[in-house]
Amino acid sequence: MTTLTGPVRAVAAKAVGGLPWLIALLHVLLAASLFVVLFSLSKAEAAENTDCGGSNVLAELERSDPARLAAIRREADAVPNGKGLLWKIEGRGLAPSFLLGTMHVTDPRVLAMPAGGAEAYAGAKTVVVESDEIIDERKASAAILMRPDLTMFADNRTIDDFLEAKDRALLEEGLKARGIPLPLVARMKPWMIASFVALPACEFTRKAAGASFLDKKLAEDAVSQGKSLKGLESLVEQLSAMDSLPVEWHLRALIDTLALGRTIDDVLATMTDLYLAGDTGMIMPMMRSVAEKISPGDLGYADFEQRIIIDRNRIMAVRAEPILKEGNVFMAVGALHLPGKEGLVELLRQQGFTLTPVN
Repeated sequence: MTTLTGPVRAVAAKAVGGLPWLIALLHVLLAASLFVVLFSLSKAEAAENTDCGGSNVLAELERSDPARLAAIRREADAVPNGKGLLWKIEGRGLAPSFLLGTMHVTDPRVLAMPAGGAEAYAGAKTVVVESDEIIDERKASAAILMRPDLTMFADNRTIDDFLEAKDRALLEEGLKARGIPLPLVARMKPWMIASFVALPACEFTRKAAGASFLDKKLAEDAVSQGKSLKGLESLVEQLSAMDSLPVEWHLRALIDTLALGRTIDDVLATMTDLYLAGDTGMIMPMMRSVAEKISPGDLGYADFEQRIIIDRNRIMAVRAEPILKEGNVFMAVGALHLPGKEGLVELLRQQGFTLTPVN
């Protein structure tokens, strides 16, 4: 068994810090959902475990540390475009379009969309999602597996070569709770395995039972209603972005995720509450607060944010521009791509569009 020692351990410690594994959770849910179909969890088993649970960490802070909560709120208030999930896009004499921030989850409250969302969607001629490949999970999974270098270890290595005994036991337990035997995923890279254990069991089982997450449902409905469906990225591009980060970073993220156990459920519950309130600017400060409490420092965050959020924002904005110029578009991407100085809302404004929050 190979473990992280000497310089490699030092690199891992510097690369991870306290925050990135929490941010990674938001981005690996989409990839994980595509692999649910590869496993044999039955619909009967799934139906027994659809209650996500979890406690709102901000509600707890309000009781235990109001000063810390106030600091988080101040940080959130400073985030440009940090309020609102649904944005109206106008300009250049075009028919209005709309931009929706999504969560890649099957929670019925999320699927309902914010006020005005259903009407905006119904009137759109074109629907744009991060990747239009998500409408066929088996086909998408097959396409991903055609690039094993992005998701699998080469040279007959497995995750066992990197884990100490205690971490392996945690991993085996976490996978078992989701109906996945460790040998089935042992050759997958740490970030792919982390996506399975980071995904709350309730969400995993709902997907296994056939439920669609919001982005996928919007894409499926577009096809069934005869709308034009377009994607801004390929799944391989998304996986390549994740794979571009060092394996040591992902390994540390996996181990940290395993150690947190049910705290993941609390983070998702809080994130969902903030999302439903349209308070997207509060999500990152909340996660940073949780992460720093567990593992102080976030030295790996800047590189992660650049590759996984900012670089992809720029690509999506460039590819969305000619589609939006046609007017009457409903575009839906992960909510964390919207706020911030380099978020999609601001990037689209720089292209000459006028964006205003709906409700």
